[in-house]
Amino acid sequence: MLHYFDNAATTPVRPEAVQAAVEAMTQGWGNPSSQYAFGRQAAGRVKGWRADTAAALGCRPEEVFFTSCGSESDNWAIRGALELNRRQGKHIVTTAIEHAAVLEPLKALERQGYEVTCLQPDRWGELDPAQLSAALRPDTVLVSMMLVNNELGTVLPVKEAARAIRAAGCPALLHCDAVQGFLKVPFTPKELGVDLLSVSGHKIHAPKGVGALYVRSGLKLPPLIRGGGQEGGLRSGTEATAQIAAFAAAARLGAASMEADTARMAELRACTVERLAREVPEAQVLTRGGAPHILPITLPGYKSEVVVRFLSDQGVCLSSGSACHRGKPSHVFAALKLPRPQLDGALRISFSCDTTREDVDALIKGLRAAKEQLFPTLS
Repeated sequence: MLHYFDNAATTPVRPEAVQAAVEAMTQGWGNPSSQYAFGRQAAGRVKGWRADTAAALGCRPEEVFFTSCGSESDNWAIRGALELNRRQGKHIVTTAIEHAAVLEPLKALERQGYEVTCLQPDRWGELDPAQLSAALRPDTVLVSMMLVNNELGTVLPVKEAARAIRAAGCPALLHCDAVQGFLKVPFTPKELGVDLLSVSGHKIHAPKGVGALYVRSGLKLPPLIRGGGQEGGLRSGTEATAQIAAFAAAARLGAASMEADTARMAELRACTVERLAREVPEAQVLTRGGAPHILPITLPGYKSEVVVRFLSDQGVCLSSGSACHRGKPSHVFAALKLPRPQLDGALRISFSCDTTREDVDALIKGLRAAKEQLFPTLS
Protein backbone atom coordinates (compact mmCIF):
# COMPACT_ATOMS: atom_id res chain seq x y z
CA MET A 1 0.00 0.00 0.00
CA LEU A 2 1.24 3.50 -0.89
CA HIS A 3 1.53 6.09 1.87
CA TYR A 4 2.14 9.37 0.09
CA PHE A 5 3.79 12.34 1.83
CA ASP A 6 5.18 14.30 -1.13
CA ASN A 7 2.16 16.46 -1.91
CA ALA A 8 4.33 19.59 -2.11
CA ALA A 9 5.91 17.96 -5.19
CA THR A 10 2.65 16.91 -6.82
CA THR A 11 -0.83 15.83 -5.78
CA PRO A 12 -3.08 13.01 -7.00
CA VAL A 13 -5.60 14.27 -9.54
CA ARG A 14 -9.08 14.40 -8.04
CA PRO A 15 -11.76 12.39 -9.91
CA GLU A 16 -13.81 15.50 -10.69
CA ALA A 17 -10.80 17.06 -12.42
CA VAL A 18 -10.24 13.88 -14.43
CA GLN A 19 -13.88 13.90 -15.50
CA ALA A 20 -13.71 17.55 -16.49
CA ALA A 21 -10.67 16.86 -18.65
CA VAL A 22 -12.28 13.82 -20.27
CA GLU A 23 -15.41 15.80 -21.11
CA ALA A 24 -13.32 18.59 -22.62
CA MET A 25 -11.45 16.08 -24.78
CA THR A 26 -14.41 13.95 -25.85
CA GLN A 27 -17.39 16.29 -25.96
CA GLY A 28 -16.21 19.89 -26.07
CA TRP A 29 -13.03 19.52 -28.08
CA GLY A 30 -13.68 22.38 -30.50
CA ASN A 31 -11.14 25.15 -31.02
CA PRO A 32 -12.24 28.16 -28.93
CA SER A 33 -11.02 30.51 -31.67
CA SER A 34 -13.29 29.00 -34.34
CA GLN A 35 -16.30 31.09 -35.35
CA TYR A 36 -18.89 28.34 -35.85
CA ALA A 37 -21.19 27.26 -33.02
CA PHE A 38 -19.06 24.31 -31.85
CA GLY A 39 -16.03 26.59 -31.47
CA ARG A 40 -18.03 29.34 -29.79
CA GLN A 41 -19.29 26.76 -27.29
CA ALA A 42 -15.69 25.85 -26.46
CA ALA A 43 -14.88 29.55 -26.02
CA GLY A 44 -17.82 29.84 -23.63
CA ARG A 45 -16.48 26.94 -21.60
CA VAL A 46 -13.03 28.54 -21.35
CA LYS A 47 -14.71 31.72 -20.15
CA GLY A 48 -16.51 29.75 -17.45
CA TRP A 49 -13.36 27.94 -16.38
CA ARG A 50 -11.53 31.25 -16.13
CA ALA A 51 -14.31 32.59 -13.91
CA ASP A 52 -14.10 29.51 -11.66
CA THR A 53 -10.33 29.87 -11.31
CA ALA A 54 -10.63 33.58 -10.61
CA ALA A 55 -13.28 32.95 -7.95
CA ALA A 56 -10.95 30.52 -6.19
CA LEU A 57 -8.16 33.11 -6.34
CA GLY A 58 -10.41 35.95 -5.28
CA CYS A 59 -9.83 38.16 -8.32
CA ARG A 60 -11.51 39.18 -11.58
CA PRO A 61 -11.66 36.70 -14.49
CA GLU A 62 -9.91 39.19 -16.76
CA GLU A 63 -6.93 39.13 -14.37
CA VAL A 64 -6.33 35.38 -14.87
CA PHE A 65 -4.13 34.12 -17.71
CA PHE A 66 -3.65 30.38 -18.18
CA THR A 67 -0.12 29.01 -18.60
CA SER A 68 1.50 25.57 -18.78
CA CYS A 69 2.81 25.55 -15.18
CA GLY A 70 3.95 27.60 -12.22
CA SER A 71 7.48 27.87 -13.58
CA GLU A 72 6.22 29.46 -16.78
CA SER A 73 4.11 31.87 -14.76
CA ASP A 74 7.13 32.84 -12.65
CA ASN A 75 9.36 33.37 -15.68
CA TRP A 76 6.72 35.41 -17.50
CA ALA A 77 6.06 37.59 -14.46
CA ILE A 78 9.77 38.33 -13.97
CA ARG A 79 10.56 39.06 -17.60
CA GLY A 80 7.37 41.04 -18.11
CA ALA A 81 7.86 43.17 -15.02
CA LEU A 82 11.42 44.04 -16.00
CA GLU A 83 10.39 44.96 -19.53
CA LEU A 84 7.68 47.23 -18.14
CA ASN A 85 10.17 48.92 -15.80
CA ARG A 86 13.17 48.83 -18.13
CA ARG A 87 13.69 52.60 -17.92
CA GLN A 88 13.37 52.74 -14.12
CA GLY A 89 16.42 50.76 -13.05
CA LYS A 90 18.08 47.34 -12.91
CA HIS A 91 17.85 46.33 -9.26
CA ILE A 92 15.82 43.29 -8.14
CA VAL A 93 15.06 42.05 -4.62
CA THR A 94 14.17 38.43 -3.88
CA THR A 95 14.83 35.85 -1.17
CA ALA A 96 17.43 33.13 -0.88
CA ILE A 97 14.71 30.50 -0.45
CA GLU A 98 12.69 31.09 -3.61
CA HIS A 99 11.89 28.25 -5.98
CA ALA A 100 14.38 27.61 -8.79
CA ALA A 101 11.76 28.95 -11.22
CA VAL A 102 12.49 32.38 -9.74
CA LEU A 103 16.17 32.10 -8.81
CA GLU A 104 17.37 30.65 -12.13
CA PRO A 105 15.85 33.43 -14.30
CA LEU A 106 17.34 35.97 -11.90
CA LYS A 107 20.79 34.39 -12.26
CA ALA A 108 20.48 34.76 -16.02
CA LEU A 109 19.45 38.39 -15.58
CA GLU A 110 22.50 39.06 -13.41
CA ARG A 111 24.65 37.99 -16.35
CA GLN A 112 22.79 40.59 -18.40
CA GLY A 113 23.66 43.41 -16.02
CA TYR A 114 20.89 43.33 -13.42
CA GLU A 115 21.77 43.51 -9.74
CA VAL A 116 19.96 41.03 -7.48
CA THR A 117 19.70 41.34 -3.70
CA CYS A 118 18.79 38.05 -1.96
CA LEU A 119 17.26 38.39 1.48
CA GLN A 120 18.47 35.73 3.91
CA PRO A 121 16.07 33.91 6.26
CA ASP A 122 16.72 33.33 9.93
CA ARG A 123 17.37 29.89 11.42
CA TRP A 124 13.66 29.08 11.19
CA GLY A 125 13.28 30.05 7.55
CA GLU A 126 11.45 33.27 8.37
CA LEU A 127 12.07 36.76 7.00
CA ASP A 128 11.93 40.07 8.84
CA PRO A 129 10.01 42.64 6.73
CA ALA A 130 12.58 45.21 7.82
CA GLN A 131 15.12 43.38 5.65
CA LEU A 132 13.11 44.23 2.56
CA SER A 133 12.63 47.85 3.56
CA ALA A 134 16.39 48.19 3.97
CA ALA A 135 17.06 46.56 0.60
CA LEU A 136 14.74 48.78 -1.47
CA ARG A 137 16.35 51.49 -3.59
CA PRO A 138 15.10 54.15 -6.01
CA ASP A 139 16.19 51.88 -8.88
CA THR A 140 14.49 48.71 -7.53
CA VAL A 141 12.17 47.59 -10.31
CA LEU A 142 11.03 44.15 -9.10
CA VAL A 143 10.49 42.36 -5.81
CA SER A 144 9.76 38.64 -6.10
CA MET A 145 8.74 36.92 -2.85
CA MET A 146 6.97 33.58 -2.50
CA LEU A 147 3.97 33.22 -0.21
CA VAL A 148 4.70 29.76 1.23
CA ASN A 149 8.10 28.16 0.99
CA ASN A 150 7.84 24.82 -0.76
CA GLU A 151 10.36 23.05 1.49
CA LEU A 152 9.94 24.74 4.87
CA GLY A 153 6.25 25.63 4.90
CA THR A 154 7.08 29.08 6.26
CA VAL A 155 4.76 31.93 5.26
CA LEU A 156 6.67 34.94 3.97
CA PRO A 157 5.65 38.58 4.63
CA VAL A 158 4.28 39.39 1.17
CA LYS A 159 1.65 41.83 2.43
CA GLU A 160 4.29 43.69 4.42
CA ALA A 161 6.51 43.75 1.32
CA ALA A 162 3.74 45.52 -0.61
CA ARG A 163 3.45 48.14 2.13
CA ALA A 164 7.23 48.64 2.20
CA ILE A 165 7.38 49.18 -1.56
CA ARG A 166 4.65 51.82 -1.37
CA ALA A 167 6.31 53.51 1.61
CA ALA A 168 9.67 53.63 -0.19
CA GLY A 169 8.13 55.22 -3.27
CA CYS A 170 10.25 53.07 -5.59
CA PRO A 171 8.86 51.84 -8.91
CA ALA A 172 9.14 48.14 -8.04
CA LEU A 173 6.43 45.74 -9.10
CA LEU A 174 5.68 42.93 -6.64
CA HIS A 175 5.52 39.35 -7.88
CA CYS A 176 4.47 36.47 -5.64
CA ASP A 177 5.02 32.77 -6.32
CA ALA A 178 1.89 31.43 -4.59
CA VAL A 179 2.17 27.90 -5.96
CA GLN A 180 2.39 26.37 -2.47
CA GLY A 181 0.01 28.88 -0.89
CA PHE A 182 -2.96 28.50 -3.24
CA LEU A 183 -5.81 26.78 -1.37
CA LYS A 184 -3.48 26.14 1.59
CA VAL A 185 -3.45 29.56 3.28
CA PRO A 186 -6.18 32.20 2.87
CA PHE A 187 -5.35 35.14 0.62
CA THR A 188 -6.47 37.18 -2.35
CA PRO A 189 -4.07 39.05 -4.63
CA LYS A 190 -5.68 42.34 -3.62
CA GLU A 191 -5.23 41.58 0.10
CA LEU A 192 -1.57 40.79 -0.51
CA GLY A 193 -1.10 43.92 -2.58
CA VAL A 194 0.72 42.11 -5.39
CA ASP A 195 0.93 43.03 -9.05
CA LEU A 196 1.63 39.51 -10.32
CA LEU A 197 0.97 36.11 -8.75
CA SER A 198 1.74 32.57 -9.95
CA VAL A 199 -0.21 29.37 -9.27
CA SER A 200 -0.01 25.78 -10.54
CA GLY A 201 -2.57 23.07 -11.18
CA HIS A 202 -0.76 19.94 -10.06
CA LYS A 203 -0.31 21.26 -6.52
CA ILE A 204 -4.11 21.44 -6.03
CA HIS A 205 -5.16 18.01 -7.39
CA ALA A 206 -5.32 19.03 -11.06
CA PRO A 207 -3.11 17.50 -13.77
CA LYS A 208 0.40 18.59 -14.59
CA GLY A 209 0.75 20.95 -17.53
CA VAL A 210 -1.45 23.85 -16.44
CA GLY A 211 -1.02 26.91 -14.28
CA ALA A 212 -2.06 30.54 -14.21
CA LEU A 213 -0.66 34.01 -13.77
CA TYR A 214 -2.64 36.73 -12.04
CA VAL A 215 -1.97 40.13 -13.61
CA ARG A 216 -3.35 43.10 -11.71
CA SER A 217 -5.98 44.99 -13.64
CA GLY A 218 -4.42 48.00 -15.35
CA LEU A 219 -0.94 46.47 -15.55
CA LYS A 220 0.05 46.29 -19.22
CA LEU A 221 2.18 43.16 -19.11
CA PRO A 222 4.05 42.48 -22.37
CA PRO A 223 2.99 39.36 -24.30
CA LEU A 224 4.78 36.13 -23.50
CA ILE A 225 3.93 34.48 -26.83
CA ARG A 226 2.82 36.42 -29.90
CA GLY A 227 0.53 34.83 -32.44
CA GLY A 228 -3.19 34.32 -32.73
CA GLY A 229 -4.13 36.55 -29.82
CA GLN A 230 -5.37 34.01 -27.27
CA GLU A 231 -5.34 34.88 -23.55
CA GLY A 232 -6.07 38.52 -24.27
CA GLY A 233 -3.20 38.67 -26.74
CA LEU A 234 -0.65 37.98 -23.99
CA ARG A 235 -0.08 34.25 -24.48
CA SER A 236 -1.00 33.13 -27.97
CA GLY A 237 -1.57 29.51 -28.88
CA THR A 238 -4.66 27.33 -28.91
CA GLU A 239 -5.94 26.92 -25.36
CA ALA A 240 -5.19 23.63 -23.59
CA THR A 241 -8.87 23.13 -22.87
CA ALA A 242 -8.64 19.74 -21.15
CA GLN A 243 -6.00 20.92 -18.68
CA ILE A 244 -7.80 24.21 -18.09
CA ALA A 245 -11.09 22.39 -17.45
CA ALA A 246 -9.42 20.13 -14.90
CA PHE A 247 -7.62 23.05 -13.23
CA ALA A 248 -10.86 25.00 -12.90
CA ALA A 249 -12.68 21.99 -11.44
CA ALA A 250 -9.94 21.38 -8.88
CA ALA A 251 -9.81 25.08 -7.99
CA ARG A 252 -13.58 25.35 -7.60
CA LEU A 253 -13.91 22.26 -5.41
CA GLY A 254 -10.73 23.04 -3.47
CA ALA A 255 -11.97 26.53 -2.64
CA ALA A 256 -15.29 25.12 -1.42
CA SER A 257 -13.60 22.68 0.98
CA MET A 258 -10.49 24.72 1.81
CA GLU A 259 -11.39 25.46 5.42
CA ALA A 260 -12.07 21.81 6.24
CA ASP A 261 -9.11 20.55 4.19
CA THR A 262 -6.56 22.87 5.78
CA ALA A 263 -7.89 22.12 9.27
CA ARG A 264 -7.47 18.41 8.59
CA MET A 265 -3.93 18.85 7.27
CA ALA A 266 -2.99 21.02 10.24
CA GLU A 267 -4.35 18.36 12.59
CA LEU A 268 -2.34 15.61 10.89
CA ARG A 269 0.77 17.80 10.92
CA ALA A 270 0.40 18.43 14.66
CA CYS A 271 -0.23 14.72 15.26
CA THR A 272 2.93 13.85 13.33
CA VAL A 273 5.00 16.35 15.33
CA GLU A 274 3.68 14.93 18.60
CA ARG A 275 4.33 11.33 17.58
CA LEU A 276 7.81 12.09 16.33
CA ALA A 277 8.70 13.64 19.67
CA ARG A 278 7.39 10.58 21.48
CA GLU A 279 8.38 7.72 19.16
CA VAL A 280 11.31 9.02 17.12
CA PRO A 281 12.89 11.58 19.46
CA GLU A 282 16.03 11.76 17.34
CA ALA A 283 13.99 13.50 14.62
CA GLN A 284 14.01 17.29 14.85
CA VAL A 285 11.42 19.65 13.39
CA LEU A 286 13.14 22.40 11.40
CA THR A 287 10.50 25.16 11.36
CA ARG A 288 7.96 26.60 13.77
CA GLY A 289 4.94 26.16 11.55
CA GLY A 290 3.09 28.26 9.02
CA ALA A 291 1.39 26.44 6.18
CA PRO A 292 -0.62 23.42 7.30
CA HIS A 293 0.64 20.96 4.70
CA ILE A 294 4.44 21.06 4.97
CA LEU A 295 6.58 19.65 7.79
CA PRO A 296 10.38 19.72 7.38
CA ILE A 297 12.31 17.49 9.75
CA THR A 298 15.82 16.11 10.04
CA LEU A 299 17.34 12.85 11.25
CA PRO A 300 20.82 14.13 12.14
CA GLY A 301 23.57 11.75 11.17
CA TYR A 302 21.50 9.89 8.60
CA LYS A 303 21.76 10.75 4.90
CA SER A 304 18.38 11.94 3.67
CA GLU A 305 18.65 10.23 0.28
CA VAL A 306 19.30 6.90 2.01
CA VAL A 307 16.31 7.40 4.32
CA VAL A 308 14.08 8.33 1.34
CA ARG A 309 15.01 5.10 -0.46
CA PHE A 310 14.58 3.03 2.72
CA LEU A 311 11.10 4.48 3.32
CA SER A 312 10.20 3.90 -0.32
CA ASP A 313 10.83 0.20 0.23
CA GLN A 314 8.29 0.42 3.09
CA GLY A 315 5.71 2.02 0.77
CA VAL A 316 6.21 5.51 2.25
CA CYS A 317 6.92 8.38 -0.16
CA LEU A 318 8.51 11.63 1.00
CA SER A 319 11.40 13.76 -0.22
CA SER A 320 14.62 15.38 0.85
CA GLY A 321 13.50 18.73 -0.57
CA SER A 322 12.03 20.13 -3.75
CA ALA A 323 11.54 17.58 -6.53
CA CYS A 324 13.15 20.14 -8.85
CA HIS A 325 16.55 19.59 -7.17
CA ARG A 326 16.78 16.09 -8.69
CA GLY A 327 19.01 14.82 -5.91
CA LYS A 328 21.11 17.98 -5.58
CA PRO A 329 21.56 19.61 -2.17
CA SER A 330 18.67 21.89 -1.26
CA HIS A 331 19.55 25.59 -1.35
CA VAL A 332 16.56 26.19 0.93
CA PHE A 333 17.76 23.95 3.75
CA ALA A 334 21.30 25.26 3.21
CA ALA A 335 20.04 28.83 3.70
CA LEU A 336 19.13 27.96 7.29
CA LYS A 337 22.86 27.42 7.97
CA LEU A 338 22.20 24.17 9.77
CA PRO A 339 25.04 22.06 11.14
CA ARG A 340 26.16 19.51 8.58
CA PRO A 341 24.54 16.46 10.25
CA GLN A 342 21.16 18.26 10.34
CA LEU A 343 21.50 19.46 6.76
CA ASP A 344 22.44 16.00 5.50
CA GLY A 345 19.43 14.44 7.23
CA ALA A 346 16.79 16.97 6.14
CA LEU A 347 13.46 15.56 4.93
CA ARG A 348 10.20 17.13 3.77
CA ILE A 349 6.87 15.62 4.80
CA SER A 350 3.88 17.14 2.99
CA PHE A 351 0.21 16.37 3.49
CA SER A 352 -2.97 16.70 1.42
CA CYS A 353 -6.68 16.37 2.04
CA ASP A 354 -6.28 12.69 1.12
CA THR A 355 -3.73 11.92 3.88
CA THR A 356 -5.00 9.64 6.65
CA ARG A 357 -3.95 8.70 10.17
CA GLU A 358 -3.07 5.28 8.80
CA ASP A 359 -0.58 7.03 6.53
CA VAL A 360 0.91 8.77 9.57
CA ASP A 361 1.15 5.41 11.34
CA ALA A 362 3.15 4.03 8.40
CA LEU A 363 5.38 7.11 8.30
CA ILE A 364 6.25 6.92 11.99
CA LYS A 365 6.85 3.19 11.77
CA GLY A 366 9.11 3.69 8.76
CA LEU A 367 11.15 6.48 10.36
CA ARG A 368 11.57 4.45 13.52
CA ALA A 369 12.78 1.48 11.45
CA ALA A 370 15.16 3.71 9.49
CA LYS A 371 16.71 4.99 12.70
CA GLU A 372 17.10 1.44 14.04
CA GLN A 373 18.30 -0.31 10.88
CA LEU A 374 20.39 2.26 8.99
CA PHE A 375 23.93 3.15 9.94
CA PRO A 376 24.53 6.80 10.81
CA THR A 377 27.30 8.64 8.98
CA LEU A 378 30.31 10.17 10.66
CA SER A 379 29.71 13.68 9.24
